[in-house]
Amino acid sequence: MARRKSTRLSSVGKIEPAQLTLTFKSEVSPAGIPIRSIIDLSQCASLANRRFYRQGLNWGVAGIKILSVSSGQAWTYKLPNTWVMANAWKKSMSTWAKMNREALAEAPSVKPRFLDFKVFMDSIHHTAGFAGNLLPMTISQAGGLVSPAVVGEWESSKMFIPDTTSATGQAYDRELIAVGGNYPGPGASGMNAVSLIEGYSASRLLPAVLDPNAPDDAALVDGPFPENWISATFNEGTQQTDDVIDVMITENNIAPYPFENDGAHFDTMYPGGANQLVGLQNHDVSNIYSTSATTSTGVARIKGGSFPCGLIAIDWIPDVASNIIIQVDLIPGSHRGYLAEPMQDM
Repeated sequence: MARRKSTRLSSVGKIEPAQLTLTFKSEVSPAGIPIRSIIDLSQCASLANRRFYRQGLNWGVAGIKILSVSSGQAWTYKLPNTWVMANAWKKSMSTWAKMNREALAEAPSVKPRFLDFKVFMDSIHHTAGFAGNLLPMTISQAGGLVSPAVVGEWESSKMFIPDTTSATGQAYDRELIAVGGNYPGPGASGMNAVSLIEGYSASRLLPAVLDPNAPDDAALVDGPFPENWISATFNEGTQQTDDVIDVMITENNIAPYPFENDGAHFDTMYPGGANQLVGLQNHDVSNIYSTSATTSTGVARIKGGSFPCGLIAIDWIPDVASNIIIQVDLIPGSHRGYLAEPMQDM
């Protein structure tokens, strides 16, 4: 009888097959005027591999390559890699999940199989909608790009917020943007969006103005300062302790970041919200040149990194009207073939 081959070692660390290079084509941008391209890696990986990838992943990207027949500048953006963004996403997702659980308790059989928490990057992305996302393409033998993948269902998440002013108790629905202010406008579409970061900011307590908040009952007394100040620091003295305590009370007791606008209105001013470092995080900027005298003729390489929710925005500003080809190189890993971690672990 033939000996069965052990599969224990071969199964350890096995990485599932997955498409690691995704190719896209942007719209044509007029000369000097940027047109934004949005890539949702979870949506594209779902199409390229015919399997469901949740948007709530922090994707690892090896690098991005941009090609163009004309010269221009490419700006690449992503959601902020900050604890504020991570916690805002977690709290918003938890609120959305609780809302769904309470509703589904009345009708558990209607829960959709592919229910997922999906958000827009910002108000620009929200206005364009998921229908404006770039979709992966293939390259033909002749070197041309074949039509993009046929899109499946990729719906944005909605919060249903009760209208306390309504006698009927009706609720209004709002879609979610990651950064910027609530109800960014203009128009009805803009009023239909709420911000993860602003929602998180408004739901938290303000920090104490003074921390520690101690009474001002110590006085600072100036004295001679010796040349050998390190040794003299530990000379015996009756006032030294009082001086140190006074500094502890009066300095470094207010946060190094702003958390109020004026005496009447308080705002935590979280980065990425409506009032502090507004907008997406700039990931990289590169130039493409059309002449052979430069080292980046027709191509620019964007550094890799981690992209929260797998969302990438690229603004192409050409010298003459043109589009760009975008290639995103992903990293093999243990999450269904990719290096990606749940947003809960960010």
